[in-house]
Amino acid sequence: MANAPQERRAATLVMACIGVFVAYLPVTTVSASLPAIQRALNTSTSQLSWVSDAFVLPMAALILTAGVFGDVHGRKKVYQAGLALSALGALLALCAQSVQVVWAGQAIAGLGSAALLPTTLALISHAVPDPRERGKFIGLWATSLTAALALGPVIAGTILDHYAWRWIYLLAIPASLLAMAFAARLLTDSRAPGSRRLDWPGQITAALAITALVYGIIEGGAGSFTDVEVMVALSTAVVAAVALVLVERGSSSPMLDLTLFRSPAFTATTLIAMINFLGLIGFFFALSLYFGMVQHLSTLDAAWRLLMVTMVPLLLGAPVGRLVHRVSPRVLIPGGLLLTTAALLALTDIGAHTSFGSLAWRLALLGLGMAFVITPMTATAVGSVPFHQAGMAAAGNNAFRQVGAALGPAVLGALLSTKALDTLPGHLTDAGLNGPTVQQVRTVADHGGLGAVGGLDLGADTPRVLGALSEAFLDGLHLCLIVSAALTLLAAAVGALLLRRPQYTAPRRTPGPRQAAAAEGPVGTGTQRHGEASSLAGNHTGG
Repeated sequence: MANAPQERRAATLVMACIGVFVAYLPVTTVSASLPAIQRALNTSTSQLSWVSDAFVLPMAALILTAGVFGDVHGRKKVYQAGLALSALGALLALCAQSVQVVWAGQAIAGLGSAALLPTTLALISHAVPDPRERGKFIGLWATSLTAALALGPVIAGTILDHYAWRWIYLLAIPASLLAMAFAARLLTDSRAPGSRRLDWPGQITAALAITALVYGIIEGGAGSFTDVEVMVALSTAVVAAVALVLVERGSSSPMLDLTLFRSPAFTATTLIAMINFLGLIGFFFALSLYFGMVQHLSTLDAAWRLLMVTMVPLLLGAPVGRLVHRVSPRVLIPGGLLLTTAALLALTDIGAHTSFGSLAWRLALLGLGMAFVITPMTATAVGSVPFHQAGMAAAGNNAFRQVGAALGPAVLGALLSTKALDTLPGHLTDAGLNGPTVQQVRTVADHGGLGAVGGLDLGADTPRVLGALSEAFLDGLHLCLIVSAALTLLAAAVGALLLRRPQYTAPRRTPGPRQAAAAEGPVGTGTQRHGEASSLAGNHTGG
């Protein structure tokens, strides 16, 4: 019996790691398979872009809502609902015969991921109240997240070498169902102590603001930001964001308590999550296109190269988790971001024939920088707020992270395409092409994008056209790398500035009978009191 608490913590960790693995697996598995999906379903470029966006939008828009549901109704229930939605979405996409059905499956899976991401962190925070020990657990959680990102392209590449694209969805189904079965027996439910209730006005305005913003950026990047529907979407996002702030300030039980932003550590990690993921996910999007359009690698060959990035944080996740309480986050996080910036700048001289060995050290340095950001960032966000608000903090941090991840490919993809299309005519001229051939290529590029140019058959001129296309693409890629490096450097400056300040300190107050009962009841067993939790959380800021 003496080992029962340790066994419960171990079970919670295993379930949390499986949950975040299932949540993040579709991110890179599906992204690596987009060319195969396009060929099989004869989709246009805009239709294909929504295969990924259909997953990201509900995840970004509903993470905050899922966090509140977990706090109110029980995190175990929301965790199991997330797994069920992930399995259902994967099953629907597996059976899809049209791209519209794939969108539906991706959207349902995105709902599942929205439920899993904040819930897994909140379960860990409840099971491990000691912030020093919690840092180790969050390190393993971050390792599982990175493992999903690392293994996704390898899984997709292996499957696509032997089977149809639809089978990339198979793994998520048994993984989710088995996790549901084990969670029913092993997980202890928990809720936020007190009398929180669902904040429908806040949830609706937050979902509307995030959805409208992501939609406007994606459609503006694909077309023009002066299009009426894009301007309406971005205007709606601004109005909804203002309404969200007003609603949350006046709510007695807010979905996102704005007083959390009184903590410089929480504010810093939230901004860093959004800025850093915007730059990095946008970079990975461009890098994947580089491997396919410039180096003409197979999905599996590209996956092995991406492993150079993801394997380093995968191997270092747990050790870095142990460093969280020995080294200040204001050293770890900005230091990791500076390493990431250096790696991105080092990649600006890659070309069409850059060898794997020459790429390897640059990509490994990028992974090293990521390793020193992911775990401390998450641990600091959760530990910088009162204990009973851990679920809300995790959900808020993840929501801003997913907004950045959704905007990254749209923003950097638009920059890449614009720069490449601007320089393509010059590269065609340098290749000795002129007259009708150049005009045909420019017409195809203007209407169908860079991918359409790569599919042209121009007889003896084809090799020179493809060479010019590669050079134009590299111009766009180098611009993306510089922008990503600038964003990462900005995130480092935010961390260096805000993580130096004292953290948010919650006001100490005596709970009433109802709140005390909730804190000591069966679901909340083991929960610390407000002031004690805030004191423990103070060890997380390093500032």
